[in-house]
Amino acid sequence: MNNKDYVPKNLFSIIKLLGNSLINLFFPPRIVVLGAAESGVGAAVLARKKGFDVFVSDTGKIKYEYKAVLRQHYIPFEEGCHTEKKILRAGIIVKSPGISDTASVILKAWAKKIPVISEIEFASQYTNAKMICITGSNGKTTTTMLIYHILKAAGYNVGLAGNVGKSLAMQVATENFDYYVVELSSFQLDGMICFRANIAVLLNITPDHLDRYDYKFENYANSKFRITQNQRKRDAFIFWNDDPVVCKLLKERRIRSTLYPFSVNKNADVKAFTENGNLVFKTPKIDFEMKTSELSLEGQHNLYNSMAAGLAAACVNVKEEVIRQSLSDFKGVEHRLEYVATVGGVRFINDSKATNVNSCWYALESMKTPVVLILGGTDKGNDYTEIEQLVKEKVRALVFLGTDNRKLHVFFDGKVGKIIDSGSMKDAVIESYKLAVSGDTVLLSPCCASFDLFKNYEDRGKQFKNTINDGITE
Repeated sequence: MNNKDYVPKNLFSIIKLLGNSLINLFFPPRIVVLGAAESGVGAAVLARKKGFDVFVSDTGKIKYEYKAVLRQHYIPFEEGCHTEKKILRAGIIVKSPGISDTASVILKAWAKKIPVISEIEFASQYTNAKMICITGSNGKTTTTMLIYHILKAAGYNVGLAGNVGKSLAMQVATENFDYYVVELSSFQLDGMICFRANIAVLLNITPDHLDRYDYKFENYANSKFRITQNQRKRDAFIFWNDDPVVCKLLKERRIRSTLYPFSVNKNADVKAFTENGNLVFKTPKIDFEMKTSELSLEGQHNLYNSMAAGLAAACVNVKEEVIRQSLSDFKGVEHRLEYVATVGGVRFINDSKATNVNSCWYALESMKTPVVLILGGTDKGNDYTEIEQLVKEKVRALVFLGTDNRKLHVFFDGKVGKIIDSGSMKDAVIESYKLAVSGDTVLLSPCCASFDLFKNYEDRGKQFKNTINDGITE
């Protein structure tokens, strides 16, 4: 069942008119928000400010700070359940990206032809700001933060939203930015209907979240390409020209926007590439090069992220010297190949944000020393074949950190000299330190989601860092 089948093209123009008319004094249009975390509460506040009758529902416990915001704006809510009688009276439902499309209440909403959209979709209807949107299986957060860093350095009035920063809806309700840099997951893109990215960045597509896509890679890949829908000729589509999946799907689609491919190799079409140790940008708006050694972010994957960020900045007329300086002084992203400390000659690297196999591949590819690798968590339909060779070449030992490590054992047993299971972050760090020798790197790059033992990947990464910084004792 496809949600967009139930959404008339003029839906949002009608809702916006209703939300700002005298009609809502007597018959306020009803919006139900499912999920009361950052995005949901932001959507609820924006809807209230636009004159809608708003109700918020969350099957979990709502955090105190979010309850306070809802109460401040006189928004009714429930927690611990979804009361279908209340929800299915909605004119439109704004859904948290964490709620599956197969959830019972969502299927019933679609059956009643109630549109179900994302917070980003809803918020975008109430701002004229330019949208710079980034997606991909890996590198989204780094590239998003890097673009935001460049635009801030250029003096632009810019907000940071999506999977990082504050809720886009809350910012639209309370701020007045000219630009938004928005990190978009496939889940958020699934809820896009009329949303338009002025600049769309697609970094790569590798298997991830297959448990949400019927274990069909093509379904996941198609979701990623939704970032190009509704684009026009004057918009920009920035993409990695060396990604076979991206290139295949690009040929199957009619992309209306102007193409800005980037590649490690120079050819006639690409707008950013490397040549003789230099990163080269060649677009109608910028034409310059800088040594790759001057980039603040190391590793091949970060070279691609820097290309994408530079092209995005060029598309909104940031000057060459600002792009160059910003690519040189960016400090990186927490939980992404983050150096923690060196203990007894062993380096500890926090890559907790590596929640899929391809992301771990990039981490291992960048390692220059023998590695003790911490893997494990909630498996999302992973195929570990991609990292098999790097594990054989670089990994001294594996430490599995999860409540169910059977799939990891089936794949890796016999391929690495030493494999140990651990049930907590403290145990994982202690065992990794025992297995390492001076000059090694202990790398937390789990390949998996974190929800079996941790609140999220940030909690996992912070526990890793805290355990090390508190002192490793057996």
